[in-house]
Amino acid sequence: MCVFRSHRNLGCQLIDDAAGRTLVSVSTRDRDVRENVKYGGNCDAATLIGQLIAQRALEAGIQMVKLDRGCYKYHGRVAALAAAASEAGLKF
Repeated sequence: MCVFRSHRNLGCQLIDDAAGRTLVSVSTRDRDVRENVKYGGNCDAATLIGQLIAQRALEAGIQMVKLDRGCYKYHGRVAALAAAASEAGLKF
């Protein structure tokens, strides 16, 4: 699970490193997410992204992931995304 964070947006992808392809992705730039989120740079948006990535991952048969937060600290939006995904059923 790879997390991308900018000032205004947040995105998350589940990537298969062996095959080099993205399995599932969700971002605040997605049309269906933009309808539910006013601003993509806060913890409320991160919580929604975490719930959606877990839902889509479970639908795709993915239950266990590893969090790749990149250069971002495990704090604020990144922590909210991970907590929401964990609560929705993904195992880290």
